[in-house]
Amino acid sequence: MYSFGQISSGELMQQLAERLKARRLEKGLSRQALAELSGVPAPTIARFEQQHAISMRQYLDLAIALGYADQLQVLMQEAIYKTMEELETIKQNQNRKRGR
Repeated sequence: MYSFGQISSGELMQQLAERLKARRLEKGLSRQALAELSGVPAPTIARFEQQHAISMRQYLDLAIALGYADQLQVLMQEAIYKTMEELETIKQNQNRKRGR
C-alpha cells in the first residue's frame, strides 16, 4: 500500500466512501436510486461503502451524480510543493511531456 504524506491510500479510500455515503443519505437517496442516477450498479455502491473498493470511473460517476463535478475538475489543478527546491523543480518541469 502506498502512503503519501500522513494518510495511506486505504485510509483515503475509507474517507471517500464514508463521505459519499453521507452525501447520498443527506440527499435521501437509496443505493438503488443513486445507481439509477449514476449508472453504477447498487451492489458496487454497497461494496464501496462497506469495503472501500471501486474503480475510478465508477467513483467519478457517483460523485458527478451527487453534484460534485466542479470539485472534481479542480482536483490537482495546481502544483503543491513543500520546499523552495521542490518549487524550483516544478517550475523547471512545467512543460515536460515525459518522465526521465
